[in-house]
Amino acid sequence: MTHALGAGLGFKPEFAEDALAARAPGLWFEVHPENYLVAGGPRLALLETLRATHPLSLHGVSMSLGGAAPPDAEHLRRFAALAERLQPVLVSEHLAWSRFGGAYAPDLLPVPRTTEALHRVAANLSRMQDALQRRVAIENPTHYLTLSHEWGEVDFLHELVRRTGCGLLVDVNNVFVSASNLGIDTGTWIDAIDGDAVMEIHVAGHRLDGDATTGLLIDSHDAAVAAPVWALLERLTMRIGPRPTLVERDGNLPPFAELLAERGDAQSVLDVRLSAPQEVPA
Repeated sequence: MTHALGAGLGFKPEFAEDALAARAPGLWFEVHPENYLVAGGPRLALLETLRATHPLSLHGVSMSLGGAAPPDAEHLRRFAALAERLQPVLVSEHLAWSRFGGAYAPDLLPVPRTTEALHRVAANLSRMQDALQRRVAIENPTHYLTLSHEWGEVDFLHELVRRTGCGLLVDVNNVFVSASNLGIDTGTWIDAIDGDAVMEIHVAGHRLDGDATTGLLIDSHDAAVAAPVWALLERLTMRIGPRPTLVERDGNLPPFAELLAERGDAQSVLDVRLSAPQEVPA
């Protein structure tokens, strides 16, 4: 079913009427399940109305797969109930942690890529997939500081796929921001990722840190997608083929028509790859 998806947008309730009326071919909407973990009421009713005309994806931000403890059992139960109710075409989560010692931090905190962490993340991810009875796509994180890693990022992600059967969500903006902050080569990263494992792609805007002396880029999701990020999307899509591609925008929201136009730019990248001549084996 994911092959029928084109470019999507993050769903915002303030644009509900526009989203319900939109009919662009291949359009789908992503929602953060944490905003909808309720038994009923107007929030769920709105999503059920939306899914009658558009495919939905669930993009989790608080499962804490990289945490020391297993996923919170109640949170996982409610997540699974929402997935059962909405039947999303895609489910994804982050390679990050946010829970420790009974406390929760509303952030996606970094995971040192050690073999110990690999075992832990794989076990937590398997628990999530077992509870949902579906494959989950794991998103590569944004990096702001250098940590002591035992594994390269792409190798770590590929090993998670091998051990758990999960998929990958490649956030191209995260690759670009991390490369700027840590000196990673974006092309090498993009060219190394296993296309067969990629279930979904994200693009988003970023900005410079408020403290100009840091030189950091921030994965802010509050600006239009930058030209270098579009170029990386094109590079990845031309190599592996089109995947469902989300344009993320969470702050400084423009009118819905502008979001839809930027979504059209992403769709154009997918359409170019679809129309490109295919090599015929000799």
